[in-house]
Amino acid sequence: MASYLFILFLLLLSIGLSHSLPTLLQITKDLHTHQYTTQLLIGTPPLPTKLVLHLSGQSLWLNNCPPSRTFLSHGSLQCLMAGPSPSCQVPQHNPITGDTTFGDLAQDIVSVDGMTLESFLFSCSPEYLVKGLVNSAKGVLGFGRSKVAFQSQMVNAFDFPRKFTVCLSSSDGFIISGAGISKSLSYTPLMSVDGYYVNVNSIKINGRKLGVGQPIGGVEISSTVPYTVMKSSLYEIFTKAFVTAMNMTVVSPVAPFGVCFPSQATVPEIQMVMQSQLVKWRIQGRNSMVEVSDSVMCLGFVDGGMGMTGSVILGGYQLEDHILEFDLGTGMMGFSSSLLNEGDSCSTLRESL
Repeated sequence: MASYLFILFLLLLSIGLSHSLPTLLQITKDLHTHQYTTQLLIGTPPLPTKLVLHLSGQSLWLNNCPPSRTFLSHGSLQCLMAGPSPSCQVPQHNPITGDTTFGDLAQDIVSVDGMTLESFLFSCSPEYLVKGLVNSAKGVLGFGRSKVAFQSQMVNAFDFPRKFTVCLSSSDGFIISGAGISKSLSYTPLMSVDGYYVNVNSIKINGRKLGVGQPIGGVEISSTVPYTVMKSSLYEIFTKAFVTAMNMTVVSPVAPFGVCFPSQATVPEIQMVMQSQLVKWRIQGRNSMVEVSDSVMCLGFVDGGMGMTGSVILGGYQLEDHILEFDLGTGMMGFSSSLLNEGDSCSTLRESL
């Protein structure tokens, strides 16, 4: 952990010479819903507002907007920045239920980590849109690529570098806007689509490539899907190969998982091979298996059916205790091996920041 803290200190020092200091967002996982949440201070007076993190979300939307907010008029610079709309409305999407609508664009004071944005843009949602969000959450905080997403507004307001670092945890993680915290990362290009997708050529289990006959394609990095989801055709091949590699009898599955084993078994390594054989995302132990009881553990991957647009959505459980650096300036995503392999975790790292 000391190496990460030293690198972070040097990065903060160098950034501070020409930019505002990076901002730390504390992220907490709700163990019942598996949603990752954070808190901003919004309005006058500033009200603590709990929001669900959505990496691919294109804006901040919330229910019960503060009375101090100001709605923006059609034709204003802010409306033009938010996107084409005859009535200055922006799309709103609940990533948990899939509900979508449009909300009026507004602005107000928002504070985070001691930094204040005087005219932060967000939209006000109808009451029903918060259905499915963790208890007491007022809306969704989007980190996507639109001009009104949280990260974009931070870049414009404070002259941050166009990057942010995510470190999710089963308890307390964090996001740092404006900096990376490690130079020990592997890098892969981000695909040029909305949200954050990486191109995966193949999947290996204990070094053996799955026989799927074609590249896996675009894989979404998701903070709102609890466990990695695979299209049925791929899931069937994947689970059969995993059971073979485990070389032990399966036990009755426990929903939502399809394959379970007795606990304490040796677990094979899963690898997602990116643009070359040298760039691999390794999914091991804690990130691949879910303990559902004292005697049973399940493969933490879920059958998404045949209606999926892509083949894989990489879920939050598989992201935990990895450092992810999204560099929108270079169009690259950096990722670490599991911090648990080094005796660290995102929660212990956050305690030291």
